[in-house]
Amino acid sequence: MSDEKSTAEAAENSEGSPPDNEKKEEAIHTDLVGKKVFFIFPTAYVQNQVITELVQHEYEVYSSRDPKRLAHALKKYKDSVVFVNIDEGMREPEWEKWIHTLMSALPEINIGVFSTSSDEKFKEKYLDTLKIKCGYYNSKLDMSKTTVKVLEVLETMNVKGRRKYLRANTEAESVATINMPISSGFAKGTVRDVSVVGVSCTFTEDLPIHKNELIKDIQIRLQTMLLKVEAVVFGSRLDGHEKIYVLIFTQRIDPEVKIKIRKYIQQNMQHKLDHEIN
Repeated sequence: MSDEKSTAEAAENSEGSPPDNEKKEEAIHTDLVGKKVFFIFPTAYVQNQVITELVQHEYEVYSSRDPKRLAHALKKYKDSVVFVNIDEGMREPEWEKWIHTLMSALPEINIGVFSTSSDEKFKEKYLDTLKIKCGYYNSKLDMSKTTVKVLEVLETMNVKGRRKYLRANTEAESVATINMPISSGFAKGTVRDVSVVGVSCTFTEDLPIHKNELIKDIQIRLQTMLLKVEAVVFGSRLDGHEKIYVLIFTQRIDPEVKIKIRKYIQQNMQHKLDHEIN
């Protein structure tokens, strides 16, 4: 059996339909945390413009270059959105089969297609015959306009659900630190998680800070990114013997810092899922 054929049939071995109560639980979970958005073989233009913009709109976006592994992973993420570049990875007829097989096995998956072909009959095959729901996009056209269309589709489908912001867990990161001024100097701690709203962090000792206190000149390092922010102490809680402090960024946060945080969160989440989809 060829690699292309086995890849196109990767979704055929999915298990039967889950019970109704399981479907309801999945729907509630998705409404709370949103759906994942996958791009298979995104072009450089799609990567640099479309995906970059979706990340800044707080969508949970991933890139894959392994259709077979992704098809298997989608059994776990059954209500995801998948955008397929059908010009790369496999011949077009194999992509058609892959999409048809995936949609048959996992009907809650929503598909969109990117291609350089502007042939109307080719386009109609995907939109009218296969009935993909997330659109057909010409890769040769202006990506800024394409980005707007993709955003409209995702918003219409309520892909983010009730979630407003993505948050990255950084406990396993080698470099995720915070340096915070206190009365006796600077306290260096570890970032536990981060979003554009704020961070939770731990320190080796209790800090002389109190709820609602404004702290300026905070330095946060996330891998190679160094961010300077100010934040208000939201509170603290105990996790075993460790005290976790929650800091909320003020409205004066630099927009460039938000851009960097969102970029970091996407890289963090992509890295954690790579073993499943690449």
